[in-house]
Amino acid sequence: MPLSLILACLWVLVANLLAMRPSRDNHWRLAYGLIVIGIPILGFVTYQMGPWWGLACLVAAMSMLRWPMIYLWRWVRRQS
Repeated sequence: MPLSLILACLWVLVANLLAMRPSRDNHWRLAYGLIVIGIPILGFVTYQMGPWWGLACLVAAMSMLRWPMIYLWRWVRRQS
């Protein structure tokens, strides 16, 4: 298995473990950290495995971090 997919799987595992912790701010700080770490991993997966694997990892990450995506979508709709 390529290093990029191993890192992506570790990112998913860490995201799931962090989601199990109690949090006062509904995990927003953790989500920001996961986004900052996940973007380079996503780029590495896309570079090493190709755009289809990158797209699959992007969809997986978006499903795990769905609330930041929902708020981003609402913000984009308000701007237009």
